[in-house]
Amino acid sequence: MVRAGVRAILARDPRIEVVAEAGDGHEAVLLTGRHRPDVVLLDIQMPGLDGLTVAARLHREPRAVGVIMLTTFGQDEYVTRALEEGADGFLLKADDPRELLNGVRAVGAGGAYLSPRVAGRVIAGLRAHRAAHPHRSLDRLTEREREVLAGVGAGLSNAEIAGLLHLVEGTVKAHVSAVLAKLGVRNRVEAAIAAYGAGLVPPRPRRPGAGQR
Repeated sequence: MVRAGVRAILARDPRIEVVAEAGDGHEAVLLTGRHRPDVVLLDIQMPGLDGLTVAARLHREPRAVGVIMLTTFGQDEYVTRALEEGADGFLLKADDPRELLNGVRAVGAGGAYLSPRVAGRVIAGLRAHRAAHPHRSLDRLTEREREVLAGVGAGLSNAEIAGLLHLVEGTVKAHVSAVLAKLGVRNRVEAAIAAYGAGLVPPRPRRPGAGQR
C-alpha cells in the first residue's frame, strides 16, 4: 500500500500509523480485510489487480474504508473512473508532500480530498457540463442538507460539520446519506464536487506568491 518515500512522508505526522504494505492488488485487498485501516493508498497501476479494481472491491465491503488514489496518472479519465469506483481522494505523486498528509487526515476523518491540480480541472469540467445541461437536483435538498453539503464541499468531516452546525454527529451522517441519495452521487468526493459546481463553496483564495517557483 505504501513504499519507502511515501512511508517517510507519513512518518512526519505522529497521528498516522502505517499498519501494512502490499506488494500487489490482491494483497492490498487481503491486508485491508485483515487490518481494517481507516485509509488505504492505491496506485492506478499495481501488479495483479490494478488500483481501480481494488478500489471498487473495497467500496463494496460492508465496513467502509477510505480510499485514496496516489498516482502519476492524473488524466481526467482516470480521475473520473476512480471517483466512480468509490475513491474518497485522488492525489498526484508530484504534489507537495504536505498534500499527502492533508489527504490522509481528511479521508481518515471521514472527509474527501482531491489534489488541488486535479480539483481545479474537475470543478471546471463540472461547471461547464452544468451550464450546458442545467438541472435542479439541488432543489430537492432541504436548507439543512445544503448546509451539510457545503461542509462536505469544504472538506470537513462529519464531526467538524456537527460542531459547526450545532448538531450531533449521527444527525450529520444521516443528512450526508440523504444528500448522496438525492444528488445521485456515490461518495463524498462527488458530493463535494457538486457543492463547488453549485456555488455552495467559495473558491479558495490564492496565497501570496502561489504558482511561483
